Amino acid sequence: MRSSFRLACLLGAAALSLSGAATAAAPYPDKPIRLVLPYPPGGPTDLLARVAAMQMAQTLGEQIVVDNRPGASGMIGAEQVARSAPDGYTLLANASLHVINPSIYPDMRYDPIADFVPVTQLAAVPLVLVVAPDSPIRNVNDIVKLARAGSKPPSFASAGNASSQQLAGESFKLAAGIDMLHVPYRGSAPALADLIGGQVDMMFDSMPSAMPFIQSGQLRAVAVTTPERAPALPDVPTVAEQGFAGFDISTWYGLWVPKGTPTAVVSVLAEHAAKALANAQVRERYAGMGAIPVGSSPADFAAYNASERDKWADIVRRSGAKAGG
Repeated sequence: MRSSFRLACLLGAAALSLSGAATAAAPYPDKPIRLVLPYPPGGPTDLLARVAAMQMAQTLGEQIVVDNRPGASGMIGAEQVARSAPDGYTLLANASLHVINPSIYPDMRYDPIADFVPVTQLAAVPLVLVVAPDSPIRNVNDIVKLARAGSKPPSFASAGNASSQQLAGESFKLAAGIDMLHVPYRGSAPALADLIGGQVDMMFDSMPSAMPFIQSGQLRAVAVTTPERAPALPDVPTVAEQGFAGFDISTWYGLWVPKGTPTAVVSVLAEHAAKALANAQVRERYAGMGAIPVGSSPADFAAYNASERDKWADIVRRSGAKAGG
């Protein structure tokens, strides 16, 4: 009897153990995933992330719900993700601004490196200098002439303080030795609307958000900011070609999860992001927006985060860019 009782207890314990193992090994994901976008709809981060998320949802087998949380140069949405449960069900899609912000805002309430786990780089994107169709600015040297001719400096819009759009303008000011007025917005979409409406003179914008307006004739492309011409705009010269050798500013976009997210979950997300970025339709849509799909590993993206933080910190230091400036 004692042997039978002990055997029954052992079998019961084994069953409980197997049940616990099955629970612990529950497949991920098994419910919808929230993707936080810290900018308004219609901007480059929103456009690129939505395209990738739609394809990822198909291979993951679960819905990815987009949640736009704009404000404070992307910091409102990013902080929400940093404070979320590290279970893989809350993701952040952000631009390179994610690692630029610490150089502009030393009192941030989260650390963009320490409080996140990088998943993958979605895309690399040139910036394009755009103006209204009736603008007197036909090339970058016209900006220099305009700045030196009058008492009022020409204005340039950006998606927010510390954004790559602002820092492209600040870098051009340094290269040209001129003054320009920075006008920050809460994302690219409202900035472009004011540019089209004539409230600002120009904008160095990410190609995904600017391309539809260039194609429709609502904006005119003056230059791209990379060393080579952009495949999506082969007739538009680079800033370097127009007399500013070495000028090279671009932006990028990626996915992050909160610190503490299990490595296995991060690997699943990175795997499905890579599949999405290899999809022919996704690549075609990215190309149409002027974006180059990447799909890096979490380790490679983590190293890239650190190197980009240092690069942009140097640009911020040399330009004197600051919040509200």
